[in-house]
Amino acid sequence: MSLIKLTIKGISYSQTQTGAYALVLSELDGDRTLPIIIGAFEAQSIAIALEKEIRPPRPLTHDLFKTFADRYLINIKQVIIHKLVDGVFFSSLISEKDGVEEIIDARTSDAIAIAVRFKAPIYTYKNILDKAGIYLKVEEELSMDEPEMDTDDLMAEIISETSEEAKEQKSLKELYTELDAAVANENYELAAKLRDEISKRS
Repeated sequence: MSLIKLTIKGISYSQTQTGAYALVLSELDGDRTLPIIIGAFEAQSIAIALEKEIRPPRPLTHDLFKTFADRYLINIKQVIIHKLVDGVFFSSLISEKDGVEEIIDARTSDAIAIAVRFKAPIYTYKNILDKAGIYLKVEEELSMDEPEMDTDDLMAEIISETSEEAKEQKSLKELYTELDAAVANENYELAAKLRDEISKRS
């Protein structure tokens, strides 16, 4: 199976889950994004590593991992998001020491927080991106004329659309329409939920 390189597009705050965030990965040579729901600590750790100018007073867990690995000459070569089960992404760290590679199982949020610190590339398999990736339409990215949805209206829509009963009553066509709207409004958390519901029915 072919690997597809991903980059970090950003992190958005969850409006439906307290303490949860949507980590948005983008296909390097394509138009798809891969939203992944992560916890507050992992979101903070990734954001701090990306900013570079922000230094916490004491090392975070992922900083400690980096220091430990550097001390013992262990390098993280890459991260691979290799499996998706019931909306949960599984990842592996590919480490190297003295020319010997090891594969280490890791939560995707932890793996990416570590990858950022090692400047290691992030990959996923084509079949995972085909299943869970969300297309960003060029006209939606370039359009500057359409008004943005009011925050209160958007939150109300998220609450109603992500309820289990509402999703079960909607057709696939309606779910795809709402998925397009969520992507257009850069609401990647809602898009991830709709994507998972569509995947269950497909």
